[in-house]
Amino acid sequence: MQENFSLKPYNTFGVDVKARYFIEVHNVEELKDALEFSDSNTLPLLFLGGGSNILLTKDFNGLAIKLNLKGISEENINDNEVLVAAQAGENWHHFVMYCLQKNYGGLENLSLIPGNVGTSPMQNIGAYGTEIKDIFVSCKVLDLADLQPKIFNLEQCRFGYRDSVFKQEGKGKYVILEVTFRLTRTNHHIKTEYGAIKSELENLGITKPTIQDVSQAVINIRQSKLPDPEEIGNAGSFFKNPTIPLAQFEILKQKFENIQGYPNGSMVKVPAGWLIEQCGWKGKQIGNVATHKLQSLVIINATGHATGKEIFDFSTEIINSVQEKFGIELEREVNII
Repeated sequence: MQENFSLKPYNTFGVDVKARYFIEVHNVEELKDALEFSDSNTLPLLFLGGGSNILLTKDFNGLAIKLNLKGISEENINDNEVLVAAQAGENWHHFVMYCLQKNYGGLENLSLIPGNVGTSPMQNIGAYGTEIKDIFVSCKVLDLADLQPKIFNLEQCRFGYRDSVFKQEGKGKYVILEVTFRLTRTNHHIKTEYGAIKSELENLGITKPTIQDVSQAVINIRQSKLPDPEEIGNAGSFFKNPTIPLAQFEILKQKFENIQGYPNGSMVKVPAGWLIEQCGWKGKQIGNVATHKLQSLVIINATGHATGKEIFDFSTEIINSVQEKFGIELEREVNII
């Protein structure tokens, strides 16, 4: 247990705030000990995974717990399917690479997403036509009310777009300990129709892609347009892509002919990056904070000295700009602490 501890190395924005108490836990017993300490001292809790989806806006007057549970296990179901369970502290991309080395399919489109396995179900992470819910079986959690383990299946997690029960009524009630996925061993479903995957495969001279080829294409695309958090502080996509009624989209299309949208029944998903760019924010810098020059959906700690409040205020200005021009309210994807 450490006191007055800097969380700068534990958040990908590189914001320098302090936690009153900090501890790393490596197993469930250590986690329970830490929780009992927080309970006996009436301390609020902050759980840290990879630190890639949070914005720390002030010092945390409580106990920050870094979840460092590690381990991967497998169970073959049949000739084509395998269950792979990963502990919460496993790095997400390293876990994806582990599965690809075993030729297990299903995670390849989610390559190079920052963060740890334990946080992946919380916001149903997704990219290039794949979401966690597509390969998710269950997750083991610790119930903070009675410190007993529980299992959440696919239905109980109530996954939505960047959403789950853990961000709604279950928020602050559970700690995810382990996640189990159902992956393919032989008959892989190759998804190349989303984003620039197909054109990137063509650039690589690949006509019959494997799951490893798709992963490499995704990695190339992400590296070409997204900043590396180890080089410049960021949390990836800062905003969700808004979904608006079709009628509202049709009205906007009369005024903005080039507006992009992806219909889904009576609703249309509009790329937040396009909206932000149209408002003149791409590459724009105010003080220590900027949007990335190649992807306006990504807010960066441009100088390395930005405070969490500066980043939050910058994001508020973007929200106000988009609201004023398009009548669409952007929602932050990043958790604000």
